[in-house]
Amino acid sequence: MRQDARENRERILAAADHVFGTHGEAGSTEEVARLAGVGIATVFRHFPSKEALIEAALVRHFTSLLDRTRAAAAAPDPAAALHALIREMIERGANKLTLASMLGDAPPAVVTVAGEVKAAVDMALRRAQAAGAVRPEVGVEELYLLVRGLAQTTAVAPVPAAVLERAIDVILDGFSTR
Repeated sequence: MRQDARENRERILAAADHVFGTHGEAGSTEEVARLAGVGIATVFRHFPSKEALIEAALVRHFTSLLDRTRAAAAAPDPAAALHALIREMIERGANKLTLASMLGDAPPAVVTVAGEVKAAVDMALRRAQAAGAVRPEVGVEELYLLVRGLAQTTAVAPVPAAVLERAIDVILDGFSTR
């Protein structure tokens, strides 16, 4: 793929994440094209259907999260890295859930990368526990339940940023051994 085509594809995916993550089913491919600065034909040249576009945007979401999760799992300060990761997962979770709800059953590519993210989150969690910063009884399932709970809540009823920030702080304090 040529450089300009790769750049167009990335802009389209970023626009799709924003448009469909914010507006759900009401979002349109035309709005994605406008926001990406390309024509509608360019969108459909890269993605033959709206569903293919949404799936690719969701895979992009998980892939970028996987990169950051792997970095967090190897970070010199495992507690700070885990806290930043949890915060990001909650803050970006509403978009992810909205995109996923538009697809029905999760496509195999999404399931695969989401599983890789969860394994990397588990590794980051275990590193923070080994450093004594996170309660040992907390598992990845509890972490995911709390992340999903806040993400679903904000997807349905957005809250002011300051309220979400304090709610995330409460969760992080609950994980902490200090």
